[in-house]
Amino acid sequence: MSTSQGPLSGIVVVDLSRALAGPHAAMLLGDLGARVIKVEQPATGDDTRGWGPPFAGPEDERISTYFLSCNRNKESVELDLKSEDGASVLTRLVRAADVLVENFRPGVLDRLGFSAERLAELNPRLVLCSISGFGHDGPEGGRAGYDQIAQGEAGLMSLTGPGPEEPTKVGVPIGDLLAGMNGAYGVLSALYERERTGRGRVVRTSLLSSIVGVHAFQGTRWTVGGEVPRAIGNHHPSIAPYGAYTCADGMLQVAVASQGQWSKFAGLLGIDAADPRFADNASRVANRPQLNEAVEAVLATAPRDTWLGRIGAIGIPCGAVRTLDQVYEWDQVRSQGLVAEVEHPVLGSIELPGSAVRFADAGDPASETPPDYRPPPRLGEHNASVRAWLDTLDGSGE
Repeated sequence: MSTSQGPLSGIVVVDLSRALAGPHAAMLLGDLGARVIKVEQPATGDDTRGWGPPFAGPEDERISTYFLSCNRNKESVELDLKSEDGASVLTRLVRAADVLVENFRPGVLDRLGFSAERLAELNPRLVLCSISGFGHDGPEGGRAGYDQIAQGEAGLMSLTGPGPEEPTKVGVPIGDLLAGMNGAYGVLSALYERERTGRGRVVRTSLLSSIVGVHAFQGTRWTVGGEVPRAIGNHHPSIAPYGAYTCADGMLQVAVASQGQWSKFAGLLGIDAADPRFADNASRVANRPQLNEAVEAVLATAPRDTWLGRIGAIGIPCGAVRTLDQVYEWDQVRSQGLVAEVEHPVLGSIELPGSAVRFADAGDPASETPPDYRPPPRLGEHNASVRAWLDTLDGSGE
């Protein structure tokens, strides 16, 4: 059982979800100190246990690195929810829980006998977090949702890639991850509200809503400005110069976001800042091809690190384009606690991507306590301990 002292210490989360969106939401709650009990199908478990390669570990117990990415700080219990025993144990878990996370297709949980109404009867204080692909209602609410499908349907692919004729998915399942974050955010709000009302809530989000919800200025380009945004590669559609440029030995990125920065940057590169084609941001955006040609002609004369030093010295935001091995070796990443070191029962000492949130006492910012990371569980690892805990609750009348 978790003994974490994080902000959600004492909160019990039942995680019925599979794949990524729901497991990510539950993992975020676990990172904050909640006890997360992951309910999995007997023998096979979460779908992601079979997603690979790559796998790690011995031949007789290959472990998916995909599964490892989204299931830290959890316990695993095998339950067949269609069986009498599985339904009985889940009923006991619901009564003991504060939060239930699920990402079945709309209607599946109802058919299993655990509709939102039934869950509220079992535990009026329960916060139910339901994550779907395209929403829980509407003309297409019953559709199955996988991340790349949602990226296309929600317009994200049309904004991403080298050009408008090559729509491209984001390199991580961003719809799943955003839906998980929104689910966790909704759960925290509902738990806070419960302190006043004494009652739980149903929190709903979807891959579709999570992607549309981060369209940001690209959305208002259409809804207000009447422009249909399309992909333009590694350059900002509304600010210039802002994007990726090639140096003598590699690529760097620079963000010139104000007129003052443009004057400094142009001066460094020997470009006439008052050239009518480049005099203000609107002109630079309109003449981006000529601007990029002028910028790259100068950057090509020296190595990337030389330019990073020169550009950084005048206060212009800039950076390298790193591969993931370089990211995890970077001392800045490690200084921010973004690498979680855990002791896995099969794999031994391993490193996982860590939590993006850190906490310290309000009166003592130096008092930060590292997160209490526990390894992703083996399938059914906590079958006995969770049932024993439920027996204890039943025996105490809780």
